[in-house]
Amino acid sequence: MSAASSQSSGARGARLAAARLLPALALVLAVFAGCGRKSDSASAFSGARALDVLKTQCSFGPRYPGSPGHKATADWLQRQLTPFADQVIPHPFRQTVEGKNLGFENIYAVFNPNASRFILLCAHWDTRPFADQEVDPGKRRKPILGANDGASGVAVLLELARQFHERKPRVGVVIAFFDGEDYGRTPDAMFIGSKEFAQHWKSRVRPAGQQIGFDYGILLDMVGDSDLQIPKERRSFAAAPKIVEKVWSAARRAGHGDVFLDEQGYEVEDDHWPLLVAGIRCIDVIDFNCAYWHTLDDTPDKCSPNSLQTIGDTLEKLVYEEDAGVK
Repeated sequence: MSAASSQSSGARGARLAAARLLPALALVLAVFAGCGRKSDSASAFSGARALDVLKTQCSFGPRYPGSPGHKATADWLQRQLTPFADQVIPHPFRQTVEGKNLGFENIYAVFNPNASRFILLCAHWDTRPFADQEVDPGKRRKPILGANDGASGVAVLLELARQFHERKPRVGVVIAFFDGEDYGRTPDAMFIGSKEFAQHWKSRVRPAGQQIGFDYGILLDMVGDSDLQIPKERRSFAAAPKIVEKVWSAARRAGHGDVFLDEQGYEVEDDHWPLLVAGIRCIDVIDFNCAYWHTLDDTPDKCSPNSLQTIGDTLEKLVYEEDAGVK
């Protein structure tokens, strides 16, 4: 055997040994890579999961005060939040609205209660008891299902609650689900839960037994539309322009600048109004340009996991980039 053939035989042996090692090495690498992917997937916001949450809410039917779906949803919300939040605070109250004495319930969830700074994230969970925007007058007394107008904001916040449990943010977060936003026919008979919160939150929400303040708040409403476009709501921009820019900047960094439009939209009467009056810099993230608003067509098939993903990505980017001690 010549030197050349001996080297060739040695090379073949080395290649054979390497070939035997490759499957084992590939398995080890796959395990590590799979673990990484599993961890990322477990902690990442999921629009598909949020859409399932939206559909579950709608399965309870209309969710206006006094309806069977209202009670079922309130109980379900607390069950959903309990495994995730450091503290769940039910806030039941009664109020006479348009001559009826009704039971309402806000629900608050606290994350990272020992933080020195707090952010408020909120949405309304009730639905309108009548479809006043229906073209057919015969349908206007029927209650709406509220897939987009109600369930979409709740769905995003419940999915974020899972996030905050799995990966604690450096700031404190309070998620507030407001009742009675859509109950009445005039503003005096609407925004009932947010008005109650604005009046009593300092005594009701006391993480770690201490009174807190909110650096700012973000209200989500009607964020599930499959053709989502979020302009800057006019009252929000006038009252808290720095918070609007903070959220829109987070949207751009999250890759959703095409949805969060650099233009002003409608001035919308919504749950952020009572909070602004109470001194909380709260802005409204809302797509008010919705053809099926307050109609019987506000159903889950009009909503998109991509839209919920867009909102979730943006708030995830915003919250997790907040510093624990810098406003």
